[in-house]
Amino acid sequence: MSAADQLQQGLQTLGIALSAPAQSKLLAYASLLEKWNRTYRLTAVPNSELTVSHHLLDSLAVLPFVRGESLLDVGSGGGMPGIPLAIARPELRVVLLDSNSKKSAFLRQAAIELELANIAVHCGRVEAYRPADIFAVITARAFADLAELVRLSRHLLQAGGHWLAMKGVCPQAEIARLPADVALDALHRLEVPGVTGERHLVLLSKRAAGH
Repeated sequence: MSAADQLQQGLQTLGIALSAPAQSKLLAYASLLEKWNRTYRLTAVPNSELTVSHHLLDSLAVLPFVRGESLLDVGSGGGMPGIPLAIARPELRVVLLDSNSKKSAFLRQAAIELELANIAVHCGRVEAYRPADIFAVITARAFADLAELVRLSRHLLQAGGHWLAMKGVCPQAEIARLPADVALDALHRLEVPGVTGERHLVLLSKRAAGH
């Protein structure tokens, strides 16, 4: 099956409707990722046959849970889930953050080549990041323990905003270690077409004072 067919079928299974230009842009991103991956090892999935399922569809599986107008992708690496989400939601303001300069160089190049005007890239550590505007959504895929993610990035989340943490197996032990002022809003098992391992999405928010 071609990558285009795999993407189209996967989107159908996920119940996500994307225009033909958006799908073309996703495939162009996948090609760019594979090309750079040969030199820089941007991802832990070197097999190009898995790029659509393990990168594009895995990222887009969280799309229905993205609310608000701005998103920070912490430890973006090769751009997952931030770049696929930015392609799917061109009105969403997306900042890709990574402390690795080579990965950040790739992210900047991808934003330029794919003409993604809604993406900005910040190279640095998340705890030191102090932007003028903070975010409605903070995503992280295989970045850190949940409590650590919250500790490092809580100053970047708007009131009423959410962390969307992408995990493999259900992270019950990590959830148990969350600080008392952080609420577990939802825990979803994601069924990603072409991905055999378990995938979970953890939705967290700051508790309102007095709760």
